Amino acid sequence: MKLHVLYFARLRERFGVAEETLDFTGATAADLISQLQARGGVWAEELAAGRAFRVAVNQDIVALDAAVPDQAEVAIFPPVTGG
Repeated sequence: MKLHVLYFARLRERFGVAEETLDFTGATAADLISQLQARGGVWAEELAAGRAFRVAVNQDIVALDAAVPDQAEVAIFPPVTGG
């Protein structure tokens, strides 16, 4: 299955990439995070348990146990606040 993954703010800067299309063999957002962590280095560091980030699938913020359908747009970003 193919996903279009977008990275924002601190994550985009640390990963050195704003977006990518990748092959995904999992089923959930947690599976995607695990696949990205397996790259090691800053990927493992920034997406480690306890780090603050959010995941959105097709522009809806989801929990990590949410299903990720084929051809989904997945955004990964730090939490944001505003006023």
